[in-house]
Amino acid sequence: MKEKQKIKVDQAKNKKIKPLVFWPPFLILVSAVVFSLVNYDAFSVAMNNANDWLLGNFSGLFSIGALLMLILSIFIIFSPFGRVKIGGSQAKPMLSKFEWFSITICTTIAIGILFWAAAEPMYHMMEPPTSLGIAPNSAQSANFAMSTMFLHWTFTPYAIYSIPSLMFAFAYYNMKEDFSLSSLLTPLFGNRLKGKTSSIIDAVALYALVGGMAASLGTGILTVSGGINNVFAIPSNHLLWAVVALAIIGTFIISASTGLMKGIRILSSLNVKVFLVLIAFTFIVGPTGFFINFSIESFGHYLRNFFQSSLFTGAAAGDDWSKWWTTFYWANWLAWAPVTALFLGRIAYGYTVRMFMFVNFVLPSLFGSLWMSIFSGTAIHQQLNGLNLAGALGGTGPEAVSFAMFSNLPLSGIVIPFYIFIAFISFVTAADSNTSAMAGISSTGISPDSPAPPLHIKLIWGLTIGVVAWGMITFAGIDGIKMLSNLGGFPALFLISLVGISLTLVAFNPKKYDSFKSDYDQAGRPLDKSEIIEKNN
Repeated sequence: MKEKQKIKVDQAKNKKIKPLVFWPPFLILVSAVVFSLVNYDAFSVAMNNANDWLLGNFSGLFSIGALLMLILSIFIIFSPFGRVKIGGSQAKPMLSKFEWFSITICTTIAIGILFWAAAEPMYHMMEPPTSLGIAPNSAQSANFAMSTMFLHWTFTPYAIYSIPSLMFAFAYYNMKEDFSLSSLLTPLFGNRLKGKTSSIIDAVALYALVGGMAASLGTGILTVSGGINNVFAIPSNHLLWAVVALAIIGTFIISASTGLMKGIRILSSLNVKVFLVLIAFTFIVGPTGFFINFSIESFGHYLRNFFQSSLFTGAAAGDDWSKWWTTFYWANWLAWAPVTALFLGRIAYGYTVRMFMFVNFVLPSLFGSLWMSIFSGTAIHQQLNGLNLAGALGGTGPEAVSFAMFSNLPLSGIVIPFYIFIAFISFVTAADSNTSAMAGISSTGISPDSPAPPLHIKLIWGLTIGVVAWGMITFAGIDGIKMLSNLGGFPALFLISLVGISLTLVAFNPKKYDSFKSDYDQAGRPLDKSEIIEKNN
């Protein structure tokens, strides 16, 4: 027992900040916030110009990149590579399938579906792409809005997350590579990216996620504060925002201090269970017949126009709609995916590649489809029937649309506080899991035997993101920091494209890269469970 404790102490001493990874994104984020506070107009112009240039000139590349990730994800599911076990045939899972699924949902887009499920369709209904000739606030715009929700929140974003996550899981556990993004490129470049190059790759990806987390937490603060204002009539101002931010950070610190997985496991499981309760409630009391029929029709529209919608840029007509919606989302998912992949890949130990794709790609996409069918469908139904949810956009803002929607349903006095609780827990869970990835990538000494990053580095990132989020929404606005994060989507596009090539190489010849050679036959075909047992006997 004493020997084990000594090993843990020695491991903890070996975990220090990686200066070249930690300081550049930290200083860029702080500098951007200071710039925005000193001269917000200049900061806003600079960020808008940079995003206009990026999304205007490279929207086609973002669209192609996202589509290729989806195609590769489908190929991986049906390929022989799907039989390979992450960590080798003797590896035992660290999580149950439900816990794994819950953490995946809460780490990725759970925050987004809470905030945008009701609000985003209102934008698409009232301001559809001008080049498509769709009449605003019409049945046609409603169908377009719903099919767009399927595009933005289901299979494509989860494909973007799944590809780098799977590549990292295989590289980390099966290839015995370092806890670094450069490990994802080892099948393609070998060991040529080790050292400073590896740190630069990690720093660029970390900066993108840090900015995105700050913008996301700012959105969360506004959502929870808007709900408190709706229920208790407490003004949603900088004081309430500070209280909410402190509550989120405080709960996150408690969760973080319980260990790497314990707090995340408890919070995410609770989170998904209350998601299911809210789904069941709205399914029962909402316009059930309408959103069942409407979502089926719109899903058909989504499938029928999938390639056109996925690759739509509006370039010929000078239509900027795609630049500020679809391409913006692809840049955002790409900016988040690399560092988030380190966390999602790390918790996949003990499961097969095929099961990984089901839990990280198929099931979350189906969950997102169900969520949007019910909540986006309910919001669209109310808008079509004269309840004017779109009016909330021009009033309080998008964070008010969900509360306006629930106000039109039975038992709103109970449901809205429950929704506020869900939003709060979602943001805490996302902060816990993503700051674990941030701390891990900016620390030395992370390994499968010692996976937990130093608590103080994790808390530094959590506190920094909380302070930045509150400062931005109080004195400037979250759009600038969100755009700053999206700029990270540009290098991430090339990084994840290269990761896709690496994973393709592995998928066609996994034995070449896998350190567990006995899990394959002489021809390099992955053995299934029964064949491995027979071989070992």
